[in-house]
Amino acid sequence: MTDSVYTPDPRRWKALAVCFVGGFVTMLDVSIVTVALPSIQTALLAGPTQLQLIVAGYALAFGLLLVPFGRLGDVYGRRRIWMIAIAGFGAMSLASGLSQTDTQLAIFRLLQGASAGMATPQTSGMIQQMFRGKERAKAFGFFGAVIGVSTALGPLIGGLILAAIGPEAGWRWIFFINVPICLIVLPLAQRLLPPPPSLAPGVTRTRTRLDIIGLVFIGLGTATFMAPFVTTPSTGFCDNPSRWLWLVPAFLLAPATYFWERHYQQKYQAAVLNPALIQDRSFTYGAALGAAYFAGFTALMLVLSLMLQTGLGFTALIVGLTQLPYAVASGITASQSGRLVPVWGRKLVVLGLSVGLVGLFVVLGIITFVPTSVMVWALGGALFIMGAGNGVVISPNQALSFQDVSPSQGSVAGAVLQVGQRTGTAVGMAIILAIYLSIYSSQTVSLGSVAAARHASTVALGISSVFLIAALVIGIVDMRRRQAL
Repeated sequence: MTDSVYTPDPRRWKALAVCFVGGFVTMLDVSIVTVALPSIQTALLAGPTQLQLIVAGYALAFGLLLVPFGRLGDVYGRRRIWMIAIAGFGAMSLASGLSQTDTQLAIFRLLQGASAGMATPQTSGMIQQMFRGKERAKAFGFFGAVIGVSTALGPLIGGLILAAIGPEAGWRWIFFINVPICLIVLPLAQRLLPPPPSLAPGVTRTRTRLDIIGLVFIGLGTATFMAPFVTTPSTGFCDNPSRWLWLVPAFLLAPATYFWERHYQQKYQAAVLNPALIQDRSFTYGAALGAAYFAGFTALMLVLSLMLQTGLGFTALIVGLTQLPYAVASGITASQSGRLVPVWGRKLVVLGLSVGLVGLFVVLGIITFVPTSVMVWALGGALFIMGAGNGVVISPNQALSFQDVSPSQGSVAGAVLQVGQRTGTAVGMAIILAIYLSIYSSQTVSLGSVAAARHASTVALGISSVFLIAALVIGIVDMRRRQAL
């Protein structure tokens, strides 16, 4: 779809709102399930592996389909793929809520995540198609706000549902709630989302080749890399070490994929992952930063939910309310970050990461020293600090990552960026969940539930800080690179 003519669509902001509703529910399901894990574990007698697949498996399937369907959206139409994906997401949400066993729920969550992975890159591609210049930065800023706020609001919404319906059946409704939203948004999408871009006068649309081998390589590479992390036993990483053999084909596929894509692009100009995208320094730094950041901050809500519920005895609603300040602060700063990107650039992201790390260190101090009776109030204040930092990380990082990307590569670029984020989410959640469960289960008898939960959370969130520090280092390196240009 080269040589397209850009004509601003007067309905583009309405179309963007439709995309954001779909993006909100798909990202909400990354975190909404965290407060329901104790209920799911009790209702379905879920084991550690199934719990990891229910949480991290969603992110695994999400990340697995991002690049393939980013390319399919570029080729066959983003609106069409988006609508199919949202319909599938609604169907799998219904199936998840009707699950009778932990295995059924794990499978339906994988399929639900796959549907989310189909939809998300279409939104990035449509933003590239519908907006230019400052409007595009503003649109990506809103998109980043949707991602951050929906993830942060998940525990609160889940807590409200569990409080209203009860833990026995409430966990089913955290999935059922997606169904009417999908049914409402689909006819709006048909009317408002943009068709493929028009061509310049005298230019004919040519049939685009589909790089099947490249799609297979990328899919297998993503799956084999993430597989050992989402199947970690609760007893630790050293148990069943044979699962780490999955990393061997993952690392072998990386160079094979690169050389194949370079060959295919040179021959047909239609590689699913154009090597030029990988060589874009702004994009690669942004993708790496996003992966490290999501590995650290997404697992935070999971650990706090488990500690406060299973260890300290608070209800799911209290857990959700404790995390509400994070969502509020994130929404406020994210809504303002789009206009600050042209002025501050990468400095804005570095500032956000620094503020987030300060907030995380305060959280660690609260878990260690603050009495249980006032812990939720103290955590709310610390999470407000973290949320303020979060709002100026995700949105600006997306805008900076896409600044040199061609609209014709919009969906694929969005997919690759999201692969990094979803891979980071799955890996971070799997590692940190395994660490928490291992320490908590081994020390509950000797230390008691409260002390064991505090200790397990401190260690697990210490790992979260390592991921966030890595993101900060990447941001500083990129900031200095940009200053030297």
